[in-house]
Amino acid sequence: MNRLFLSFFLFVCLNANAQPGKLVNKVVAQVGDNIILLSDLEQQQLQAKQSELDVNFNFSCTVLEQLMIQELLVNQAKLDSIIIPDEQVDAEMENRLRIIENKMGGREALEAFYEKSTAQIKNEFRSVIKDKILAQEMERTITSAVSVTPKEVSTFFNMLPKDSIPFINMKLSFQQIVMYPEITKEDKLRAVKELEDIQNQILIEGKSFETMARIHSDDPGSGSQGGKIQASKGMMVPQFEAAVFRLSVGEVSEIIETQYGFHIIKLVSRKGEDYECLHILNMPEFSNDAINDASIEMEACYKKLNQNEITWSEAVTQYSNDDRTMQNQGVITNPITGDQTWDMEDLNQVDQQIYLLTDAMEKGDITAPNLYVDIFERKQGIRIVRLRDRYEPHQANLNDDYALIKAAAENDKKQRTTSKWVDSKIFNAFIRVDASYQNCDFKHQWLPISNK
Repeated sequence: MNRLFLSFFLFVCLNANAQPGKLVNKVVAQVGDNIILLSDLEQQQLQAKQSELDVNFNFSCTVLEQLMIQELLVNQAKLDSIIIPDEQVDAEMENRLRIIENKMGGREALEAFYEKSTAQIKNEFRSVIKDKILAQEMERTITSAVSVTPKEVSTFFNMLPKDSIPFINMKLSFQQIVMYPEITKEDKLRAVKELEDIQNQILIEGKSFETMARIHSDDPGSGSQGGKIQASKGMMVPQFEAAVFRLSVGEVSEIIETQYGFHIIKLVSRKGEDYECLHILNMPEFSNDAINDASIEMEACYKKLNQNEITWSEAVTQYSNDDRTMQNQGVITNPITGDQTWDMEDLNQVDQQIYLLTDAMEKGDITAPNLYVDIFERKQGIRIVRLRDRYEPHQANLNDDYALIKAAAENDKKQRTTSKWVDSKIFNAFIRVDASYQNCDFKHQWLPISNK
């Protein structure tokens, strides 16, 4: 129901306030005590045009109805005393700001465009984001008991027009056994000593922090940028942020340890909860003996699997020390979709190596042990990959794609449940729609029949 609205929500709201005077504003609708402005609609039209959507009067009517539905949901959420934690609002705001920053070319570009600091932007639009989350929570409450039976799934699928049945691209499913060599105290001490030497070159010899970061930092994201990080409170791990907020501008920190390794940090600037810093990361490296030991263990595992001396599940339990997959028979979850299947686009973004290893394999085949770098923990290990399943391109059907079709059927039922709820609430709410939109073909009866 709210997909179109939610996809543009924050970006549009910011634009509506960033360029006052370019739009002639007026109230186009009112739901209870809440008003909807013409600028809300016109800015969404501008954004939709940039996305090459068909923008016309019907588009405005659709957006206006979505905004009115949201106001109904927010009003009910407040009546039901639904509480949204500040932390949740802050996290959603950060996610939305990151999207906008990526579109504009960074946080500095964002602040320059709106002529406001990031903190000011956050303060101004916290209530907007909070209402969005309130509406989502209310909708979840309304549909929380919705489920579908196998018969309903079958009926939903059979009622789909033939040309509406989706075509499913090739999907792959993988399992892995990963052994990470142990990082010893000696490995950590060696990393600290290396970072102390880098720190001395900066503080005593006067070498450039940025240059040393480009040469020595193990952080692939910031190293090539001279260690530059622009962030707000809550975005980085606690130990890192605690060090940042203890620093004065221009000061270099002592060596700190996080789950990623050891860091030194230089504070460049700080405005409230927003800051820019430089950092150098040194990740402890295991010894050659440790990686050799892991390789020997995984070769033994591979041999047992090939000779059927051990099942895959037993091998995962006995050999894997990968926290994310060892409790799930080694199944690798797609972090982009949350599913246990992958398409080629997702694989190219997250784990290109795995496709190269398994491209010519059949279902159930396993790879020989290979050196592996976990992109999330940024640590090396040895892994064996199993091709769990391969789903060839096809038109969706109930046998192969039941879970996908069930999710679509359940979503359809939730939309119908929410729609019925909206119909039941409209007649008890004060609704006013501007005359220029009273000819809209709304899905719900917002206007008295005599006005249509």
